[in-house]
Amino acid sequence: MAPRPNWKGYLKLSLVSASIAIYPATSSSEKVRFNTLNRATGNRLKRQLVDAVTGDIVESGEQVKGYAIGKDTYVQAADDEIAEVAIESSHTVDIEKFVPKPTIDDRYRDTPYYLAPEDQVGQEAFAVIRDAMKKKKMVGIARVVMARRERVMMLEPAKASWAPLCTIPTRSAAKKASSRRYRISSYPTKWSRSRRISSTA
Repeated sequence: MAPRPNWKGYLKLSLVSASIAIYPATSSSEKVRFNTLNRATGNRLKRQLVDAVTGDIVESGEQVKGYAIGKDTYVQAADDEIAEVAIESSHTVDIEKFVPKPTIDDRYRDTPYYLAPEDQVGQEAFAVIRDAMKKKKMVGIARVVMARRERVMMLEPAKASWAPLCTIPTRSAAKKASSRRYRISSYPTKWSRSRRISSTA
């Protein structure tokens, strides 16, 4: 079965654009899944949400999202209000710059995807961008809105016509990742310089 694209749009670099699709590079189809059953009857169980205070079952029509602003204090937000502030997709992967691949820390990589041209015209423009990155041994840093979330992506050319596309956390997430500190006191003494730079969490 042919893979289904997660996203369709355009790959854009300056005045060059190509019609593309983004496909998942991994699959969870082989993952073993279990259902929770009633031991006595063998019937499948269904989950219901209950009020944390009253213990009453809350039906879907009475459920609403809330943002915590304090202990047991929330600001309610209806679905239409959330939709109003959601980022709209321009259906464009905008390449902002090119950088050497070693400058991208592997810790910032996220879910891998494949990016491929959608038509003959797209193939030609796609090949221009891909071959330029290969020649210069660079990767592209781009932005795209997927599932109403802006994502920063690294575009890495492959040997074939497909180009692996790996997502990198957005800047806010990257700041959180880079600010973490790890305990490394068990490392060899020859790494004492690293031990001085990093402190315990």
